[in-house]
Order: sequence, then C-alpha cells, then structure tokens
Amino acid sequence: MNYEPSTAPDAAATDDHVLAAWLAEEAGRRLLDVRSQGLEGRELKDAGDRAAHVLLMELLAEHRPGDAVLSEEGKDDKVRLGADRVWIVDPLDGTREFSEPPRDDWAVHVALWERSAGDDGDLTAGAVGQPALGETFHTGRPPVVPPSTSASPRIAVSRSRPPEFVHGLAAELDAQLVAMGSAGVKVLSVARDVTDAYVHAGGQYEWDSAAPVAVARAAGLFTSRIDGSPLRYNQDDVYLPDLVVCRPELADRILAWIAANGVE
Repeated sequence: MNYEPSTAPDAAATDDHVLAAWLAEEAGRRLLDVRSQGLEGRELKDAGDRAAHVLLMELLAEHRPGDAVLSEEGKDDKVRLGADRVWIVDPLDGTREFSEPPRDDWAVHVALWERSAGDDGDLTAGAVGQPALGETFHTGRPPVVPPSTSASPRIAVSRSRPPEFVHGLAAELDAQLVAMGSAGVKVLSVARDVTDAYVHAGGQYEWDSAAPVAVARAAGLFTSRIDGSPLRYNQDDVYLPDLVVCRPELADRILAWIAANGVE
C-alpha cells in the first residue's frame, strides 16, 4: 500500500474525541504502509517509530497548534508542565509485535490531558488504534463492555516481562494468564471480553497507559495504580510503572491480594 493522508473530519476542529480517533487512525494507516515495505527486524521497528511520530507531530501542529505534546519518540519539553492542554502519545506501542508480521497486538495511543481551574488536571479524551485489526477505540464512542464469557477470570500479561507476582494473583483468583504485546492492546482486551483484567508492575511510562486508560475509564472499567491510588498524568517524572485495569467487580479482590502480599 502507499499511504496518502486523509482529510480530518470537520468535527475534529472542535471535538477532541474525534481528533484523537482520527489521529490514531492516520498513524495506524501510516504504520501499515511502513509494514508493507519489506523491512525487517530493527530496521522495521525504527522506521515505524519514526514515521508514526513524525506524522502525529505534524498533524497536532496543524490541528491543535497551541497545545503541548509529550511523545515517547520526542524530547520531553517541560513547557508541558505549565500548559493547560497536553497530548500524550505513543506513536507505536508494541514495537516488537509490529516487527513480527502478521501479529496484530500493537497499537497507536493518542490521549489528551487537560487542566481546569483549581484542579490538577486529568485525561479528557483518548483513542487506541489497533491498525492490524482495523479497529480504533475512543472516548467519543466508548466500547460497550459485554458480560464476561469466561467461567474464570482472565488476566492479560506482558509477553516478555510479566510481573512475577501475577502468578500468585492468578492462583488466588483461579485465573488464566493471557500473554500479549502492547499495553494498549492489553487494556482494550478487557473492554473486548478477551480478558477480565490487566495487572502490571515493573516499568511503564505515561504514554504507555494514558490513551488506554482514558478509553477504559470511558467504558466503565476500573483503573488505578497497584496500591489503589489514582493514575496521574503530565507529571514532571513521566515514569508510571504500574497499573490495574479490570472489570469493576474484580477490583477489590485484586487490590486486596496485592496489598496483603506486599507487592510494590
């Protein structure tokens, strides 16, 4: 395929939900184009990271020129700390999976953090594109979470770095562990009834979870740090190493087990 940019929907001029979804879709189309060019390994990973980042920076500069941006692939400009609107993006989440066609567990993350008078700011819009599935999940039309179709809970974990404690948690809940790539894919797997929870500790950054958490919250799922405290974004230190996203009915049991077992 040969990528050609599409025109932004008219509503994107004023609707941040629409813009986030369109940005994720455009970056996804660009990534599919890169993936079709016959590159492999590190060359494919680097090309994908670079192409999606450049495109998102260009489109945000065009459509929201007054907003700050925090991107995994860009320099962290601390001007964002004084801004009222900050886009937090991961142009390609799940680079390893992207470089292993035909895997589909990689994603594009686009989130908006906003500060209102008198508050510390929070996520207000977000989109997670799963280009290889042809799907974009966003806060303008949140996914409807169906009832669980599994007799026992399913917990999404990292393919490469599952936290050691999750095996004990799975035993406590009589749960299955389901390994997959991108953090966004794992969060959205809960909304899609592929899993019932995603529990992670041991290293992530704001761009890894901002967009997925925005969509999960809009869909009515529970989200927090593993100690139960809120996930906070646009912080000076963007390291945000742990999170829990789950069906609300599982939250108390998951957090209680984590607290009782001294997980940090």
